[in-house]
Order: sequence, then structure tokens, then C-alpha cells
Amino acid sequence: MAKLSTILDQVDAGSMLLPEFQRGYVWNRDQVRGFMRSLYLGYPVGSLLVWETDTTDKAVRGGPGGGIRQLLLDGQQRVTSLYGVTRGQPPAFFEGDPAAFTGLRFNVAEETFEFYAPVKMKDDPLWIDVTDLFVRGAEPQIERLSVDAKNWQYVGRLMKLLNLLEKDFHAEQITGPDKTTDVVVEIFNRVNSGGTKLSKGDLALAKICAEWSGARPTMRSYLQRWADEGYDFSLDWLLRNVNAVATGRAPFSALDDISADEFEQALTGAAEHIDLALDEIGARLGLDHARVLPGRPAIAVLSRLLSESGGAFWDEGQRDKALYWYVHAALSGRFAGSTETYLNQDLATVSGPDGVDGLIARLTRWRGNSLTITARDLEGAGKGARYYPLVYLVCRVLGARDFATGQPVGALAVQPLFSKSLLSRAGYRPAEINAIANFVLVSPSSAVEVARRRPDDYLGRAEAAFPGVLASHALPSDPALWSVERYRDFLAARRELLASSANSILTGLLSGSRVSAPRLPAVVVRAGGEDEIDIRAEEVGALIEELLQLGLAAPERDSEIPDPETGRALSVAEAVWPDGLQPGQGAPVVLELDPDDADLPRMAELGYEVFTSVEALRGYALRRNREAGGLPVPEPAAPVAALPVAVTDLPAEFHQAMATIYQRARDETGHSATYLLAMLAEDGGVETARRLLASATVSTGFTALWNKGRLDLTVEALVLSPRFAELFTAEELQVARGRLAQFGSELGVQVGP
Repeated sequence: MAKLSTILDQVDAGSMLLPEFQRGYVWNRDQVRGFMRSLYLGYPVGSLLVWETDTTDKAVRGGPGGGIRQLLLDGQQRVTSLYGVTRGQPPAFFEGDPAAFTGLRFNVAEETFEFYAPVKMKDDPLWIDVTDLFVRGAEPQIERLSVDAKNWQYVGRLMKLLNLLEKDFHAEQITGPDKTTDVVVEIFNRVNSGGTKLSKGDLALAKICAEWSGARPTMRSYLQRWADEGYDFSLDWLLRNVNAVATGRAPFSALDDISADEFEQALTGAAEHIDLALDEIGARLGLDHARVLPGRPAIAVLSRLLSESGGAFWDEGQRDKALYWYVHAALSGRFAGSTETYLNQDLATVSGPDGVDGLIARLTRWRGNSLTITARDLEGAGKGARYYPLVYLVCRVLGARDFATGQPVGALAVQPLFSKSLLSRAGYRPAEINAIANFVLVSPSSAVEVARRRPDDYLGRAEAAFPGVLASHALPSDPALWSVERYRDFLAARRELLASSANSILTGLLSGSRVSAPRLPAVVVRAGGEDEIDIRAEEVGALIEELLQLGLAAPERDSEIPDPETGRALSVAEAVWPDGLQPGQGAPVVLELDPDDADLPRMAELGYEVFTSVEALRGYALRRNREAGGLPVPEPAAPVAALPVAVTDLPAEFHQAMATIYQRARDETGHSATYLLAMLAEDGGVETARRLLASATVSTGFTALWNKGRLDLTVEALVLSPRFAELFTAEELQVARGRLAQFGSELGVQVGP
């Protein structure tokens, strides 16, 4: 047993450290709040597991190694949270976001913990700054409380909180010369079976770190440099490249026989090979930032090829063939399923006598003896679609020219040619609106103008003024296809042109013809202007921001989810959390707002948790966080179906009116807002409306009804009805009125006073 204060002192003294194989801090605010609440109430909070060992030859974080130290195996999140809250700064071994434990407050009257909210807590002496209490002691807080004599009754609670560090905490130790890093890593994974387990890459790197403590920091420095250049690579991805260079194999277990010196040399080589590969992919194909870089596992094969070739391509022919293979492998989903299996095959092939020619031959057989892009390949939607980078590639290599100036597009803005609001009003489905064949490259100065005007208003004039401007975007030249009414025909024609251009470019690489893209700063911006109202994107963005504030992970946006067995696209989801809302904890989470265009049963079979509305995911995340924080989860209220037919009080009448607009929306427009029923059952009608109005953006249901031209069936419209307006504050009414005025103007809907 050890007092909590003693454990924190050991961290300060550098006698309690972290083994280098440990991942960083992953808790969120609700978990921190729940942990502090449990400590305060005397609930069980588990024990620590430490490895007492000589750290002379071991990689550690948090202080210098050497001599006997205690390495924290189980309890990093708890110790880090307690240290951060009580010391006001992270411990020396910290890696993560300190906002998770910054700003915690304690209400001495209600004995609850919450994070600082200015409107609610400013100038209220009952909300105690927990960090300030531990750093400066009780006297300043007692002085704040004493402004009102009745607050003296709470001083005992203040002292109870301050004395938390005197509590005993159970700590188990692992000792003995037989406890090697390998053995301890296995123990770590077993005790963390319900938490964040180490990946195979972490396990391999742990063994390297035992010999070379600088392995992780050096790799992180490379990753940061690439991030500064616009690429977001992971530690495991870099390790794949190092493994490819060092061993020519894909399984991380191949690194078991690699010494620290060999690993360091391979890391240096891999970084140089990656730099060269990225330069060539950017310069020749225009794929020069993370958003458009496909098939990242394939870069490990290029790294191996460069390693076998002495660090450079032998000649332009080898380089262009390698790029030809890379594009086809990436876009065909070669590594979407069994990554390690196919990567192992390709690494063996590229190291063989046939080199890159062998790679192309193997890929051709795998693709059914055809490496040809078809128009059907380009039927995806969204910037996460697998073939989206090909649209970008074609436009860059063709030298896309600006519609307003006729000059090659400089800094790039990627946006729809037909605006989303224009297509929404015309009744097209979201999957059609977001079709990748609708994307063009324009300069930021022209982006707003393009978004505000119809293509048939300016494409003809642009082509007359600057002949060839349409061909530079692979756009159809038939004016009949530029109208909104012929939008589907436009998509079909452009897909054919894009496929033809792509095949010409790729064949040129294979044959050695001149192919290049101008190296330009890639700036992806969203078009502005009143005509471009993408309320669904704003809604998803607001949700992500809200979840980030809770300390949850950032998702991949507009991400294609391939079937691991066939490589076919199951979905192009608005957001995907591949490692769960918290890394390594829980199943992968998907937000798919076009369920009719996705294979939901197959995704469920593969273990994805799929949500088809923003509200459903928000409710899940909030409930999950409350449970993780040890906070009570509200019991569902009476189901909508159980409400009495005749009601006399206004809130109950509003509740029934909410159920009625759900029914009308389903019957009259085909929109089933199942999330709304769940919210009604849990929170009741008035509270549900308030939650929707408090959101930074409009709801999923509002978006769907806006697309269908039926804003009269929204919660906002119901709130503003004279019958129920008195149930809401002036601010809430103003929000409802503002939303209907903004989006209703697009449909000619009039909003009364």
C-alpha cells in the first residue's frame, strides 16, 4: 500500500517512470471527472501494477533511466489524471492532451465535479477550482466561501477533498531477473485486456526500444516533419516501411532478429526513401497532400524498391513503372483487406529478379488480367471515396485552368461544379450530389463565384474565352449536359472522360511518355457564398467539435470503408473512428447519413457500430461518457406510444405534437427520424426541443426536411407556433426563427414575426 501523495512524489522524483512501450494518455474529461468523484466518495478505483527493475538497459519516459526504478504498467491514466489535477501540470512522462484534466471544479454544496463553464460558475464561490485547492492550499478557497456565513458548513467537504492524497492506494509489484521486456509486455496486455492494448507494431517497437531508447522519439520527429508538410502518417505505418527496408517482410515479428543498430540504419533509409517517393508522387501525379494520397501501405513497397536500387530509381523508366503500379494498387484496393498478406507478397516480388515488372504482372493477375480504369470505378461519392484521388490526379496532370482567368489553377480549391444547394432543391439524393465526378479544381478567388452560379451560366463563356479550359478538367463540352435537369447525364459523361484521361495518363507512365503535374501549393478550401449551404457538413463538423471537447478522438472524414475480403466499398461515411471513440477502446464507430447507399448488414457483421443520424451518435457518446465517468444515466421516460390521447397541461401537449410531426414527416416525406423518438422517450418533448435548439447547428431531421422542402415539419417550426412559444426562452425562439429564416429563404418559405 502507498499513499497517493507518495506515488505522486515518486513521479516528481523520477523514481516512477513509464516504459517506452506504453502508449500515451487517452482518457477524456468525463473519465477524469468520474475518477475524481469515485476517489472523493471512497469508491474502489482499482490498483496499480508496477515493474521494479534495473532501467540501465531499458527505454523509459519521465526521467533518466539507470538504477532501480518503478515502471508503471497498469494505472497510467489514473496516476496521470490525479497528477495533472493536483499539480496543475502533466507529469514528465506525459503524451496526450492536457485539456482532459485542466479546469476541473468541485461544487461544495452539491458535491459534484464538473469542468469550468464561465456562464454557470463565474463568481460563484461554491464552485471550487480543484487544482488551485491542491496547489495553494485551502486558505484562499475558505476565504472565497466566507463571503457568505452559511457557506461555513461546506468547509468540511473542502477539507475532505484536499485530504484525498492521504488515501492509501494498493500497488502490486513485478520483480525478478526473469521478468524481461517481452514477458512484461505480455503481462501488460493481459491486465489491459479491457483497455488500450498494444498493437503488433507497439510490441515490436518495445523490443527495439529496450536496446535503443531513441527509437520512438526519432520516429515521432519524422512523423512530425511529414505532418508539417501536409501528411498524417501513423507510427505503425512508418514501422511498416522500416520493416520493409530492414527485412523485406511485412509481419512485425520479422524485426525480432534486427539489432538496434540495424533498426536505426533502416529507419534513416526508410525516411529517405519515403521522402523520394512522396516527391515523385507529388511532382508527377499531383497527389501532394494527405487528403489525396491513396494506398499508403503501398509506399512500403516503394521504400523496399528504392532500398534494393541503392536509394534512387535506376532510371525514369523504373520510376514511372513504379508510379503506374502504385496508382493501380492503391485505387484497386490491393491493401484494403488482408494488408499484411498482400504486402508480404509484393515485398517478396519487388525484391526478386523481376522487380517492379514483377509487381505489375502480379497486380494484373490479381485484377483479372486488366489494369484499366472504367467509368463505373468513378461512381463513388465524397472526398473519402477510393477513386477520388484519381479525379484530383487527372485535373492536376491535365493542368486544370481557372474558369475566370484561363490560367493554370494555383492554390487549389476543390469544390462541386454543381452546388449542393442547387442540386438539393432539384431533388437529387446526397450520394448523387456528392458524386466525385462533380468535383473540379478552381482558384480560391473564383470559388465563391462558381458556387453561386449555375454551370450553364458560365461554362460556355469560359470555353469561348479560353479554348481548352473544359478539356483541362475533363468536362463534357455538350452544353445540354450543363443544366441541372441533365445532371445525371452530366455525371455519366464526365465519368467516361475522367476514365479515358486516367487511362491515357497511366499508360503514358507505363510506356515512358511525358507525364507531369505542376508542383503547386495544395490548399483545400470550402466555397463560400449564400448559394452554398452545406448544412449536413456543418452539422457533422459541430458534432465532431463537441466530441473533441469531451476528449474523444478525431475521426476520419468522408472515409470509404472497404470490405476486407472483396475490397468493394461498403460505405463512404461522413465520419469514421476506426479505433473507437477513444483509441483502442471499443469497436470502430461509423457515422453514415446515407444508409440506403451503404451495406449496413455487412458493416455490422464486421464489427462496426453504425449510426445513421448525428443525434443518435451524439446521444451514444454522451451516455457512454456519463457511464465511464460514473455518473447516473437518466432512465427513459414513458414511450411516446404510451402517452394519453387527451392531455391538459401544455408540456404534455407539446410532447404529443412532437410525436405528431415525427409521424407526419414519415408519412408525407418518407423521413423516419428514429433518433427523435429515442430522445422523446428519454427526455420528453420540451427538453428534446431545447437540446436540438442548443446545438451549434441544425439537426439531421432539419437537414432531411430542408432537402425535401418541408421545413414546416421541423421542431423549429413547432417551437415558433403561437400555441407553444411560451414554453421557450426568448433566446431559444430567436435560434428557431433564425434557422427557418436562413434556410427557408432558399425555398421561399416565409417566417412570421
